[in-house]
Amino acid sequence: MSTITAADVNKLRQSTGAGMMDCKKALVEAEGDFDKAIQILREKGQKVAANRSDRESAEGAAVSFINADNTKGAIITLNCETDFVGKNEAFVALAKDLVERAINFSTKEELLASDFNGITVAEKLIEQTGVIGEKIEIGGFEILEGAYVGSYVHVNKIAALTAISAPVPNAETLTKDISMQVASMGADTLSYKDFDPAFVESELAARIAVIEKDNEEAKRLGKTLKNVPKYISFSQLTPEVIKQAEEDAKAELKAEGKPEQIWDKILPGKVQRFISDNTTLDQEKALLDQNFIKDDSKKVGDYVKGFNVEITGFKRVTLG
Repeated sequence: MSTITAADVNKLRQSTGAGMMDCKKALVEAEGDFDKAIQILREKGQKVAANRSDRESAEGAAVSFINADNTKGAIITLNCETDFVGKNEAFVALAKDLVERAINFSTKEELLASDFNGITVAEKLIEQTGVIGEKIEIGGFEILEGAYVGSYVHVNKIAALTAISAPVPNAETLTKDISMQVASMGADTLSYKDFDPAFVESELAARIAVIEKDNEEAKRLGKTLKNVPKYISFSQLTPEVIKQAEEDAKAELKAEGKPEQIWDKILPGKVQRFISDNTTLDQEKALLDQNFIKDDSKKVGDYVKGFNVEITGFKRVTLG
């Protein structure tokens, strides 16, 4: 049996990321054969992975990578079981390594099947499962291309990408701000104009049903009832609806005894409040129609207009 040196152990650690004791045991079992020791550690990873396959992996790290000319970006989440492992420096380094590789592929499956220093990425994750002792897997995976792509990562928990139509001055600031918006608020589409009318009606019906059920319980308990909405998207606010909102606002001002000569100063605010109260679906799911998180006095769309550019796409991944 060959003598196991500290240099042998360190070499195996650098190759696999395994701990010192695990590397030493593997080398002893392999009688100093380096390749056999690696195989022993991988087999251990396979056993650990099989035993933990049903575990929840809701922690980990969300990371991003943008190519050199800012025309393509990748975001992934590398998931594990505990926040302790998710914050581990080596684990985060692995996540960053993987997202740099991810930018060369279109799907998660292609990334998993790709080479990672002689083994596949999927096999590397199994190996690391044995090293760390927790289930490890790639969760979210998104690629985005455009004339200019930027990103934002929120405390390694949420990552977002934004693509715009041209590499305008301050493009980095714009794409970071919009990616921050996407990370914070989420969105399914760019504008309320993209909503299918049937979808809006079904969402409205579902929300009314929930509120009416809540109101039944509130009424039983003597609590204040919630308002039942008539509208949830600007796509429903026809000129006739807006006109009626103005008339209703005027009636309120008259009932409150406000002098008619000051109505013009008050009406715009009341109508805008009516619109805000009746466009909740837009604010939740349509990016350009959301209040901008860095200045809620304006919409995201208004902020973007100041750069004379358009958003052409966005992506988001999150842990959990």
